[in-house]
Amino acid sequence: MNLWQLPPATLIKAMTENQRERAFIVTHPQTGQLQASHPMLQNLVEALQADTRDYQKHQGMFFEIGRHSGHLLGAFIHLTLRGQAAGGVRLWHYDRLEDYIREGLRLSRGMGQKCALAGLWWGGGKGVIARQAGKDYHSPELRQAIYQDYGRFISSLRGCYVTAEDAGTVPDDMAQVFSTTRHTTCIPAEFGGSGNPSILTATGVVVAMEAALEYLGLGSLEGKTVVIQGVGNVSFHIIKELLNRRAAKIIGADVNPLALDKANTQYAGAPLELRLVAPGDNSILREAGDVLAPNALGATLNLNTIPLIQAKVVCGAANNQLEDPKRDAKLFPKGVLYIPDFLANRMGIVNCANEQYGVIENDPVIMAHLQRQTATGIYQRCLEILHRAEKSGRTAAEEAELLADQLSLERHPIWGNRGQLIIDSLVQSGWADATVIK
Repeated sequence: MNLWQLPPATLIKAMTENQRERAFIVTHPQTGQLQASHPMLQNLVEALQADTRDYQKHQGMFFEIGRHSGHLLGAFIHLTLRGQAAGGVRLWHYDRLEDYIREGLRLSRGMGQKCALAGLWWGGGKGVIARQAGKDYHSPELRQAIYQDYGRFISSLRGCYVTAEDAGTVPDDMAQVFSTTRHTTCIPAEFGGSGNPSILTATGVVVAMEAALEYLGLGSLEGKTVVIQGVGNVSFHIIKELLNRRAAKIIGADVNPLALDKANTQYAGAPLELRLVAPGDNSILREAGDVLAPNALGATLNLNTIPLIQAKVVCGAANNQLEDPKRDAKLFPKGVLYIPDFLANRMGIVNCANEQYGVIENDPVIMAHLQRQTATGIYQRCLEILHRAEKSGRTAAEEAELLADQLSLERHPIWGNRGQLIIDSLVQSGWADATVIK
């Protein structure tokens, strides 16, 4: 049975039939070879070994069947030289286990790149929970079961991965995660956390837009037309930032009518044109404008969509916007400047990173990332990457990856590669053989 091409639920079935509730695939730190916890994962190992796009010597992939929810829970760890793997947990539907695993691999590496460029002492990690057909995900009882299960799962990983909020997950869900683990951030304020990072993320993306416009000699956002794909939480706040900067027109599209209604109500009278589109409709990417912001899910920029882009700047909040980074970064039409997502959308993880040291209103350490003069801030880092690309002849995406990968190899000044030691101890202690479901 080729699990790689089958739905995620098939892995749950295979694990259950083999009387296993946990499984892992790790990269041996000395040999670089992939090691699976159980023989049933062998075709996944073979698929990963043959992959040159998304599997990048990730330190570990851990899976568990939720004790009370029965959902497939995953944690993906890319590289922990700079510190614990950190990244939000995503609740989403995947047709194939391949899609589920690729999502975790791509997102965890992207988080590591983001942390490195931001100067954070964290590594790259991501959580992924596979939605199941026929379930009511508006049910508070189901969400409580899923996210409390996820917290227990994270606790079992002994701190090599710290989770947070991501697509499909909301602040109330993070409270449930926090109830069963201490290895989480984005905790609601009433529990001493920093809460939803969407506002800061939105501000950071707009700062990156400003840097791109300055580089092109196009001035500020005042009088500009900005096109937005996806009008969710981050886009809602991006619209506010753009209006504060006197953007002339904002055009947006989303599959969720409630998100559109919320924005239209909040910003009534603003120069806002919002459209309801069907899932998979990427026509908004062809809209003429000064700036295009891909703020929906990943992989929307690809062979089919990139050649049709008409905006001068592409800069958005979505993670992993390029379907194939090595290929797609070179496809943008002449005159279109692409700002890599992990260069622009760092502020969520910045907010989370500082939370572990206590919460300060208008935290100056956080605000420094948004200031134009900060050498490692979003504005200056964008300009640095763009000038590097101009000098080398490479794309901005290539230059950003080169610098991020270089910085990712810097060891945490105190803890070094502690994450790898934790992973080694999980493997050696029989983590995958422990009983989860009581």
